[in-house]
Amino acid sequence: MDKPSQDPLSNADTPDFAVREIPGTEQLLRQAVVENAEAVVVKVGTRVLTRPDGTLDIQRVQRLSSQLCRIADSGRHTIMVSSGAVGAGVAKLKLPGRPKSLGPLQAVAAIGQTDLIRAYEQSFATHGRHAAQVLLTRNDLRRRSGYLHVRNALLGIHDLGAIAIVNENDSVAVAELRTTFGDNDRLAAHVAGLLESALLIILSDIEGLYDGHPDEPDSHPIGLIRRLDDDVLGLASDNTNTVSKGGMRSKLKAAQIAVSHGHPTIIGPGRQDDVLDQIMAGNPVGTLFMPKEKTIRGRRRWIGVAASVIGEISIDAGAARALSERGSSLLAIGITGVKGNFPRGSVVRVVGPDGRTVGRGLSNYRSSEITKIKGHNSDQIGDLLGHRPYECVIHRDNLVVDVVED
Repeated sequence: MDKPSQDPLSNADTPDFAVREIPGTEQLLRQAVVENAEAVVVKVGTRVLTRPDGTLDIQRVQRLSSQLCRIADSGRHTIMVSSGAVGAGVAKLKLPGRPKSLGPLQAVAAIGQTDLIRAYEQSFATHGRHAAQVLLTRNDLRRRSGYLHVRNALLGIHDLGAIAIVNENDSVAVAELRTTFGDNDRLAAHVAGLLESALLIILSDIEGLYDGHPDEPDSHPIGLIRRLDDDVLGLASDNTNTVSKGGMRSKLKAAQIAVSHGHPTIIGPGRQDDVLDQIMAGNPVGTLFMPKEKTIRGRRRWIGVAASVIGEISIDAGAARALSERGSSLLAIGITGVKGNFPRGSVVRVVGPDGRTVGRGLSNYRSSEITKIKGHNSDQIGDLLGHRPYECVIHRDNLVVDVVED
């Protein structure tokens, strides 16, 4: 007897490594992902853009640029998040490796950035388009106003028919040069988070995610991941060198951020000459990560990932269950402690009794007020503070649970 057919587009409870055994599932998913993508954000790293001697690979830039222009010609908002400024500077100055101290790093990044953006501009020009340089730091996205300004700038660039080349502002960002978004992988995920219906493509120097170490002969590439959980993160094996800071774990963390936004993500082979053309044709290239069924949007997306967290609220087990399982607002009665000195409207981390992060949210009260009302019923707030502007400390519309810690 034939087995009942299964809808290949359903998010069934299928083990991640078993989905490749269902004939046609991955192909259909990839085609649907491409068809639904209104924006495409491509991230390319230093190791893809440079030759073995560390010099910028102009032919690689040209090939990628041609494919980016074809994506843009389809009407999709197209953005390139490009590493390579420090690597290009290292090669241009014939340095033995990436400088370790801050001052030389800033200078090398500034020198290399000019070569990088010039290469994209010249390549785009042959297809009738322009490159628009956008340099960001983490702080540009931490404030809600900055978050929206960056989004509007990217939309404006698209409206003018140009392609934004986004990079971390290494020449002036002190903290970013040392700790960074996560080399540019997580920056790309945050950029994708600014857009609706985006597909994030992270181009790597390996084919995609493997079920073992890529150098082992019995390891195999994984075509489809439905749930990016700790087991999948455990497959990452990072390597470092003197020019590039990224690794597979960073790429998986970026994919985790993107899928939490509702954006499918593909980690693919950056050195394959037609990689973007193949991906946009829906062909099985790299590893596809599918988004969660429930995704965050609008202001809650900014709260959950990009906003600067400046305080912490501890809650009891009952409150943690109410937030995670029932989507409730956070009431004062469930609060057990407060850390930090923060004003009203601040984004704070909410921590359960086990010390784990339950979520993040916008606080309706300043820290000193929360200290006074914690553990009390909402109808007692007026007596304790002399006023009660809000019944809850964090409203559920301004609260994000199961956040991806950056």
